[in-house]
Amino acid sequence: MTPSAPLRAGLGVLAAVLAVLTIHQGMVGLLHAIGWIPRGPYQLGPTGPLRVPILVNLCFWGGLYGLAYGLLLPCLPRAPAWLLGLGLGLVAVLVGWFVIAPLRSQPMAGGFVPFRMMISLIINLPWGVATALILQGLLRWRAAAA
Repeated sequence: MTPSAPLRAGLGVLAAVLAVLTIHQGMVGLLHAIGWIPRGPYQLGPTGPLRVPILVNLCFWGGLYGLAYGLLLPCLPRAPAWLLGLGLGLVAVLVGWFVIAPLRSQPMAGGFVPFRMMISLIINLPWGVATALILQGLLRWRAAAA
């Protein structure tokens, strides 16, 4: 039995937020520790027009990606969850490069500087994989509990 759309959406949000708090911020911490990026993980300074903490903003946007992923899951091709998650992470990277950056008056794709582009991939691809794997686990757990 296919889980309902609201259940998939809710668990997708939960999976993505958990992935932001663990994998995404873990990668930020690792990259900061080796000196590749200036800011460390779990930043709580204000951002955006609403001045919400950076971490809350990341969880919100990650959660929206998770919601969309959960809703679209039945429409996606049959493939291993990690591969679908890699696609999710890549979508997040591409949206960041070509939609969000221009909206913030920043250069697209980090100005096409390979090192800056690589940083985005290193952070977001594992996040996407983790989101998909966590969602798969949550859906299996929910099915077993039902």
